[in-house]
Amino acid sequence: MLRRKFLKSAMLGTGAVLTGLPLLSEAAVPKLKITKIRYYAAPGYNKPLFNQAREIVEIETDGGIVGIGEGGSKDMIEQLAQMMIGENPFRIEHIWQNLYRGMFYPPGREKLHAQGALDMALWDIKGKALGVPVYELLGGATRDYIECYATGFRASKAKTEEERAQDCLKAGLRCYRIGPTGGNGDQPFDFYQNAKKTIEFCKRIDAAVGGSGNWAIDLHTRFDLTEGVKICKALEALEPYFVEDIIRSENPDVYKTVRQMTNVPIAVGEQFGDRWDSNTFIEQHLIDYTRFTVPNTGGISEFRKLASMCETHYVGMIPHFTGPLATATLVHLLGSSSPMRAMMELGGGEPERPPYFNDDFVRFQNGKLYLNPEPGLGVRFDPKKATFVMEVTSNTKFPHPILKAPDGSIHNW
Repeated sequence: MLRRKFLKSAMLGTGAVLTGLPLLSEAAVPKLKITKIRYYAAPGYNKPLFNQAREIVEIETDGGIVGIGEGGSKDMIEQLAQMMIGENPFRIEHIWQNLYRGMFYPPGREKLHAQGALDMALWDIKGKALGVPVYELLGGATRDYIECYATGFRASKAKTEEERAQDCLKAGLRCYRIGPTGGNGDQPFDFYQNAKKTIEFCKRIDAAVGGSGNWAIDLHTRFDLTEGVKICKALEALEPYFVEDIIRSENPDVYKTVRQMTNVPIAVGEQFGDRWDSNTFIEQHLIDYTRFTVPNTGGISEFRKLASMCETHYVGMIPHFTGPLATATLVHLLGSSSPMRAMMELGGGEPERPPYFNDDFVRFQNGKLYLNPEPGLGVRFDPKKATFVMEVTSNTKFPHPILKAPDGSIHNW
């Protein structure tokens, strides 16, 4: 027992010295408390969508360790942050349950996005405190790298989509994703005409990349059931890697009909939140791939549960991208989980590298993303290159009742 304690203390001390992080004793680590939570706007990004927010949150502890997360609107972050001051950041699941259930009403997808940002920061703190990368906290590496697919390919000088798709594959990416024709600008969207044009577009892309699942398409829920299925039936012989968002997915039962009417691999989920949004799709085998991402699902804590559900039901995971820190986080998640297939989306075919993060926060080479071995998420944030918005240092003055079982676990009030 003394030997185990010595080895653990040595690991903590060595990790801290090598990384320049505060040196914490074994006794001090579990006693950390959250003292401040700061919120920054991301310069150059002004997309006013709560579900694609990429603001930066910092959670500071009394031990000097600061964790970072990404996402959430100001109001949502502020409300949740006021429930976290004074908490032990190591109790990540406990904090997650408190934020999710402590307000009595389950969070909507916009609030869950903010919770996901804070959850990311907690895992970052824990990894830094222990001197290990987050993927080690999640069980260790299960993959050498994560395959990637591109939506657009900025590095290409080609003038046609077919040539851009070819350049994408030459760069080492696994797959090139396209969208349907039409649907942009003020031009009315004709379902019948664009169904036909989309089918012809897919045939040209397939021929350009040599088939073999080297391309995929997102229908963006633009079509109704009739035209969506018509497209899918026409694409079956081409064998795309996946067809995404064939129709609107608010009603899971409609995908029972879609599944019976086509054999193309189906992907949905970029608009979803936690596991209750998606359990029907997974458990009833209505899809082949999930598009769940962070922080939308509620962070690392929730995503790893979704990954387990996907493995159990033989469903692959091809997460949607949201922001640069989310991309780095997904490498830790997919690199330590075991869904039957895993692949990551890169907008433009390469990771974003904002100036407020260290340049090597993502390890990208030959179209693949590699695990970052640095402690925590491996991301260093320079607040001087972002825009400070607010700081939370105290609990809410209007606490909501919390119901706990005799063992201390949180129940609904």
